[in-house]
Amino acid sequence: MTGSWLAALCLGLSAINLVSLGLALRRIGRKGRGPSPEPVPVTIVRPVCGLEPFSEETLASGFRLAHPAYELIICVARATDPVVPLVRRLMKAHPSVPSRLIVGDERVSENPKLNNCVRGWEAARHDWIILADSNVLMPPDYVQQLFAAWRPDTGLVCSTPVGDRPDGFWAEVECAFLNTLQARWQYAGESLGLGFAQGKSMLWHRPFLEAQGGIRALGAEIAEDAAATKLVRAAGRRVHLVGAPFRQPLGRRRAVEVWARQLRWARLRRVTFPLFFAPEIGIGALIPLVAGFLAAGGGGAGLLATGAVGAAWYGAEWVLAARNGWHRSWRWAAACLARDGMLLGVWLAAWVARDIVWRGNAMDIRTKPTARLDADATAA
Repeated sequence: MTGSWLAALCLGLSAINLVSLGLALRRIGRKGRGPSPEPVPVTIVRPVCGLEPFSEETLASGFRLAHPAYELIICVARATDPVVPLVRRLMKAHPSVPSRLIVGDERVSENPKLNNCVRGWEAARHDWIILADSNVLMPPDYVQQLFAAWRPDTGLVCSTPVGDRPDGFWAEVECAFLNTLQARWQYAGESLGLGFAQGKSMLWHRPFLEAQGGIRALGAEIAEDAAATKLVRAAGRRVHLVGAPFRQPLGRRRAVEVWARQLRWARLRRVTFPLFFAPEIGIGALIPLVAGFLAAGGGGAGLLATGAVGAAWYGAEWVLAARNGWHRSWRWAAACLARDGMLLGVWLAAWVARDIVWRGNAMDIRTKPTARLDADATAA
């Protein structure tokens, strides 16, 4: 009886995994039509904080877009931030791109990124506004790809990040988290009508968001993408994803960094969408691998069953990565296995922990946002 139950668990989770991969394979790369045959003016708001290994490359990509009519607003909380000289140098090197640097945040929530975006949003000259993280590498047709995903029922278009250029094993583990696990599930969910917002890239139509309370309404949750998901759904609209996700160069990663980042995101998901977070314990391969081994009675038969389950899970993920040109290496299986082991620990820890550290800011995930104006804010 126990063996049958374990076999059913292994086969059931494996089937769900393969269905999600099939949905993602079918969905990623599918093109759509934009809201207008003519390019519309766009404002891109990029919050920045600190210098990272690829900061110059990712920020410079925002000045090299093929869209004919866009302005770029870069927001930073403090004038002493080390990224400020780089931003000013890029602005000077690209005088043909209308750009501004806004220094100083407005404390509308416990979310430092949202606080950093408010003044940029309010300073935007155009009704179409993109909120884009500083570590997103924008291709030349970045704006066009976002608009191509807009449909009549859309409230928001987003892109989940895809890890690129990892340096070292733990960076490959982060790729395994971002690419064939998280991006895959987001696209599978969207294809079933369960689109979730992702804060890396967000295309908003300002009149729509203003009618729902404006950018400050995104402070209703500790994470702005969770608030955006709930806001869009409450308005009877949907969150849609771009045809193919945009890349985020990773560079070097340490195990503790991967753990901390994944735990932070897991805690946020647990607080904002607990019913969707609870089943995440079954989205990795570790439980089916163990269940398959035990169901086969252990020993040689168990090892064969484990190998077959692992080949089905990770082989299908490899196909998804290869189809989309995502990172793969000879350490693929080891990175996926390390990811799935970490996934269980992260899932368990997310139910216990009550606070997170985000860009050096300690945040209690139970705390509701409070508005406070930073009187020292200036524009440059």
